[in-house]
Amino acid sequence: MKNAMELKEDLNPELRLLGIVVNQFNSQAKLPRELIEILKQQDLPVLESYISATVKVKESHSERMPLPFYLPKHKVTNKIAALFEELNASKT
Repeated sequence: MKNAMELKEDLNPELRLLGIVVNQFNSQAKLPRELIEILKQQDLPVLESYISATVKVKESHSERMPLPFYLPKHKVTNKIAALFEELNASKT
């Protein structure tokens, strides 16, 4: 937050934090859930659309194709779409 506030102050007074994106999320591991809970306890805006860890993202990078085009029906593609919707809704 300190870095974001410095950026806002120094470079872009209109900068707004819409939320924290949880990326490479492993729902089966305890530590990621604990870290997310700590962020929420600090009243930081954690977005609800967590992007899961998957090798398919690396494969799409290797193919130089965004995941939604590489695997349009993949679970993470759906999460990316949900994240887009969530961010879009929070802009208003």
